[in-house]
Amino acid sequence: MAGIALLMDLLRKNPSVNGQTLHSTGLYSATLAASSAAAYVSSATPFASRALFGFGGKRFAYCDAGATPPLLTEDYLSSLRTASETIFRHDTLNYRTKEYYIELKPLFSAFQPKSFALTSLRSFLLFYLPILVPKVEDDDNDFLPDSSDDHHVDLVVPFKRSVKQILRETSMVTTRRVLERLAVHHFSQRAAWKLLKDVPKSAMRKANRGMPIHTYFFCVSRTTFRGHFLGVAASWLVQVGIECYRFARDVFKSNQEEAVDVDFDQSERVKVLGKKVYGVTVRCGASLVFASIGAGIGATLFRPSSGQSVGCLLGDMAGPIIVSFCFSNAGHLEL
Repeated sequence: MAGIALLMDLLRKNPSVNGQTLHSTGLYSATLAASSAAAYVSSATPFASRALFGFGGKRFAYCDAGATPPLLTEDYLSSLRTASETIFRHDTLNYRTKEYYIELKPLFSAFQPKSFALTSLRSFLLFYLPILVPKVEDDDNDFLPDSSDDHHVDLVVPFKRSVKQILRETSMVTTRRVLERLAVHHFSQRAAWKLLKDVPKSAMRKANRGMPIHTYFFCVSRTTFRGHFLGVAASWLVQVGIECYRFARDVFKSNQEEAVDVDFDQSERVKVLGKKVYGVTVRCGASLVFASIGAGIGATLFRPSSGQSVGCLLGDMAGPIIVSFCFSNAGHLEL
């Protein structure tokens, strides 16, 4: 259509041209327009109808032997067909992105009946068992006079300590729930999922992958480190908060008593507070590291789920003890 319009425009611009003869310039222009129209039509027509316009059946050969062949050759189309069959045979298009399911526990889960009962039982047994266990006495003490009158047992002090332990453990659990919600809201979904992951189930999944022993140990230890981090952070916050409360209480009492060297006492108390915070930080860090190592050892030597739990518990208990022993022997430092 564009070529026909160009031809009509040339006829209007040449008035000397009649119906029988054409000027040489006009004939050349008309020929150029016709070739342009044919090129346009050939480019716009589909492959099936190009034979009607005289464009079908012609092929071109390259003079250079190293030139690349045309794109749509039989080999290229067969390679595309083979690649597509491979993709559909292996179900590559059915793969989905990994989804992270985060299930938050209730904020006050520590005060639920079952959890609170277990915490209370553990705390009372911790402080009352040393009193209830009968003491082993020497045979010589049986002949001492009035030996049966010195068995007065104070039950009030263990009760107070048990209540304090219950408050401490419930505060740690509640603080951890708050940290979990902060991690979900402020971290990415993948990072929050790694911090809130169920570590024993993760150890079971890793055991089914057929990893080497050293790789499995490293993966379980790393997963335990991430999953145990929020619990250790909650413990650190609670212990530091207790030490700060004791510091503020001592300062308030000293101000009321109007001591002579108030500035000296406060500077000493600040130093003591700094040492206590440092000791709490070292113990919590040791608890986290040794719990991760113990979980890796337990999952490698024993069953993945139970071994990981028991190893994490033992490492959590043994870490502060080992670090305190090392500090007391090397450098005569106390934590």
